[in-house]
Formats: sequence, structure tokens, C-alpha cells
Amino acid sequence: MIGGSPWARRALAAVGIFGLVFLTVPLLIVIPMSFSSARALTFPPPSLSLRWYQAFFGDQRWMDAMWTSIVVAIVSSIAALVLGGLSAYGLRRGTFAGRDWAEGNFMAPLIVPTIIVAIALYLGLARIGLLGSFLGLVVAHTVLNVPLVMMVMGVAFREFDLRIEQVAWSLGASWSYTVRKVVLPNLAPSVFAAWIFAFIGSFDEVIVTSFIAGRYETVPKKMFNELIPEVNPTITAVATLLIGLTVLALAAVAAILSRTGKLNQTLVQGTEP
Repeated sequence: MIGGSPWARRALAAVGIFGLVFLTVPLLIVIPMSFSSARALTFPPPSLSLRWYQAFFGDQRWMDAMWTSIVVAIVSSIAALVLGGLSAYGLRRGTFAGRDWAEGNFMAPLIVPTIIVAIALYLGLARIGLLGSFLGLVVAHTVLNVPLVMMVMGVAFREFDLRIEQVAWSLGASWSYTVRKVVLPNLAPSVFAAWIFAFIGSFDEVIVTSFIAGRYETVPKKMFNELIPEVNPTITAVATLLIGLTVLALAAVAAILSRTGKLNQTLVQGTEP
């Protein structure tokens, strides 16, 4: 097989390395610039300074935007986790007609261009009177992040042995009790990973937020607005903080999933004769 030949593997590795370098080079420029002492964007920095971090944390408008982003991300990610988790469970365990169509419909926000989703949410929220409201912002972010939760939890439910649930039911446990006491404790790492993805997806969202947030400003929306009149070097400090938050979140997810994989492998080996 060509795909298994050494040259094919080397070519694939080279493409992967090139893609990684292409994506990370801009970060290697932005992060040093956030510690620059210059009044304007300068690379390499003439000297190191924390002036742009002080400008960020000392500006109440940025702090208000940060607080709004955190609250919206927490509320919408929890809502997306509940809705997406229940939907993934129903789709994986159900045998009803139209299941594939329903699953494809749930995944539409990931496939359709974000600008189209933003326009649809704008029209829908305007019709029900939630456009420009905090609740409307939470609803929009929840809609965007439900598919992310469903992707993670769908895989988790597919790999979870249905016989464990059936044993609980045979012993008289209700469906809700089985989910709370049997399913969720076993899938806790996947639940946490799904929540992290939903939180980061909400915190970084800018296109939909710009359409429906009204007077509310999140950090990505304020960054976009700050770039319109001029390039404010404070943006580099904000970008660096967002990069650090994303890297830490993804590292936590990778560590949890890796530990879960090792635990599953140990359990499988322990059950082998």
C-alpha cells in the first residue's frame, strides 16, 4: 500500500509540520510584541515592558468586556452541555425514524458559514424580541456550541457499553437515576472536555456576537472594534492572553482524554483472561 510506505509517511509528516509552522509563526510574532516598550507595533521589540498589559488591566472598558465574555461563556457552555449531551444521548441510544436527519440538522452550525448563521440568529432573535439582549447573546452562543458538545459526547456515548445501563435498569433504576449515577460518573472526563470546548468556542466568538450583542461587548468584539480606527498595541496583550487561555484549556483536555484512554486500556487488560 502506498499509504503505508516510508516515503508516504515522510511526505505526510512534512505536510503536517509545514501546516503547524504556518499556523504558529504569527503567534511567535504577536506574543513578543505584547511585551514591547514601543508606542506602536514594532518587531522585534526594542525592549521589554508590561505597559500594554497594564493598559489592558487598567482600562475598565476592557475589564467589563472580559467580565461579559466570562459570564456569557459560562452560562452558554453549561446550557450547551445540557442540551448537547441529552441530544447526543438520544441520537446514539434512539432508533426512531429520521435520526440521521436530526443529527445532521444539529451539526448545521458547524457546516454552514458563520456569517449565514449570524444573519439567521439576527432575524430569529429580532422576531422574538431578544436581539441586543444578554439573554439573546447567551442563546446565540448556546446554539453555536451545541454541535461541539454533541461531537464529543456522541463519541463518548458510542463507546460506552450499553449493557452497563441495561444492568442498572434491570435492577430497578430509573432512566434519570441511571444517567446521573451510572452514565455521567463514567463519562466525566468527556463531559469536562465537551464543556471546555463549548467555553472556548463561546469566549472566542466574534462574528455572531457582533451581529446580535447590541450594547454588550465581549473581548473579541472589543478587539475587532478597536482595530477599526487604529491598531492599538493593547490588542497584542489581549491576543496573548487569549492564546494562553486556549493553550491551557486544550492541554487540560488532552491530559484528561489521555488519562481516560490509559484507564480504559487498563480496564480492558484487566478483564482479559
